[in-house]
Amino acid sequence: MARAHPVDKELRDRLTVVVPLISAYLRRARRDMPANMRQAFETAGLGARHGAVLSFVWSSGPVSVSEVARQLSLSLTNTSQLSGELTRAGWLRRESDPTDHRRTLLSVPPERHDEFGEFLDRRSDVLLRAMTRLTPEQRDGFLAGLNAWADEIEQSHRD
Repeated sequence: MARAHPVDKELRDRLTVVVPLISAYLRRARRDMPANMRQAFETAGLGARHGAVLSFVWSSGPVSVSEVARQLSLSLTNTSQLSGELTRAGWLRRESDPTDHRRTLLSVPPERHDEFGEFLDRRSDVLLRAMTRLTPEQRDGFLAGLNAWADEIEQSHRD
């Protein structure tokens, strides 16, 4: 049985149109990859989940495998497998944590940093253009809404 939600029908109807459009855009990431990156991902059999790990490491690294797993709501085994595949394909570097040699830290190799940054710039362009159309108050509301949505997603993974 579906849970009742305290939003009006018009808002629910609009969300059922907008969310699938955004979802479809997010699934088409390969189209925005620089040619070398696209070829490397295809050759290595890398997909969207690998891209999520790579994006998180690029923006947060060096970062531990367990932190990637926690932040992306993935199992440690799954994260280790994805990061291993990215390492073998040359998109991640695994190094021992100098402060705790039992931990493995992930980072994007310097030779891949610019190429992946170019990809992220292409992917974020439409969002950044949309943000320029909003007032500062609307931007704050938009970000608050995205954060609330992310919090609910994270909570649903824990339940």
